[in-house]
Amino acid sequence: MTVCKHELKQGRLSLVIWTAAISLMIGLCILIYPEMGSQMEDFSAIFADMGSFTAAFGMDKINFGEFIGFFGVECGNVLGLGGAFFAALIGISALAKEEKEHTAEFLLTHPISRTRVLAEKLLAVVLQILILNAVVAAVCAGCIRWIGEDVEWKPLALVLTANLLMQLEICAVTFGISAFVRHSGLGIGLGLAAVFYFLNIVANLTEKARFLKYFTPFGYTDSADIISECTLNGSLLAVGMALGAAGILAAFRKYTKKDIA
Repeated sequence: MTVCKHELKQGRLSLVIWTAAISLMIGLCILIYPEMGSQMEDFSAIFADMGSFTAAFGMDKINFGEFIGFFGVECGNVLGLGGAFFAALIGISALAKEEKEHTAEFLLTHPISRTRVLAEKLLAVVLQILILNAVVAAVCAGCIRWIGEDVEWKPLALVLTANLLMQLEICAVTFGISAFVRHSGLGIGLGLAAVFYFLNIVANLTEKARFLKYFTPFGYTDSADIISECTLNGSLLAVGMALGAAGILAAFRKYTKKDIA
């Protein structure tokens, strides 16, 4: 587990910063809800009449004036975007950085197979995502208890679970891409996460574009759908997990035969 431990040690500062930033923003959103609670109904009525904007963010399906609706829109977007960018960042850099930083020949001359290197690097990025989401879940639970809000825990847990799965998918896809690039792929990773996010917004605007949800992991993390139906979309989730598995398979097939620069 030497490679895994080394990757965790290398990435600890990034993990701490991203976890703290996301947790802080979500925690603040929850803590200010009681102060805004009396105004939420008015906001909900205003947003309900904003046409395409309302549909894009799913506010036509949930009540923004209730805590779970507020959590889905505000906290769901913070965790969705922040978590997606973090997953893309660590996934795309997992393999590419070895050639970019000229450490590949040092690593691969050790008595350890490339398959073992890949497996431990993949484990390290997955553990970082799990740690981030565990802290976020703990912060959510603690802040909700602090404000004394009576919430429906099932839809809230489903929103958090969906975002965890989304981050794992994006990480797996970018991990696969990382095996094909020789230099920094940060632009590719972050750009891909942004494209995924906007594809879901477009898919929410019109029924004719709903098929786009099959091409983005944000399709099954849409808080409005999860909260209104109190379940995850199995077909979208299955497609997403298949894409993630394909990314991991591509990484193993490419990197084990790749000529390292």
